[in-house]
Amino acid sequence: QVQLVESGGGLVQAGGSLRLSCAASGRTFSVYAMGWFRQAPGKEREFVAAISWNSGSTNYAESTKGRFTISRDNAKNTVYLQMNSLKPEDTAVYYCNRANLATMTPVGGYWGQGTQVTVSS
Repeated sequence: QVQLVESGGGLVQAGGSLRLSCAASGRTFSVYAMGWFRQAPGKEREFVAAISWNSGSTNYAESTKGRFTISRDNAKNTVYLQMNSLKPEDTAVYYCNRANLATMTPVGGYWGQGTQVTVSS
């Protein structure tokens, strides 16, 4: 079973930046598209961004386009999310998972513990 460990969250002022990392175990990481999802208090988990297995394609939620950049390093079994121009509405727990780029939905049934991002106004 794939293990996912998210890190890099924290408290930042509006307009600031954070870089999240997701380290995945397993030798098959490089063959899967991966994505970031987030869940704010009282809300359902939502799609943030996704990247194809070879970094050739990416997809973003409308709310994150132009501000967030997803990338991956298959040699390190790690996917990243660079978040710039953060807004208070970006406050959430961020998770990574296997993803379907077209449908912007998670594929894997296993979720890590997530990493908390809090943006103050």
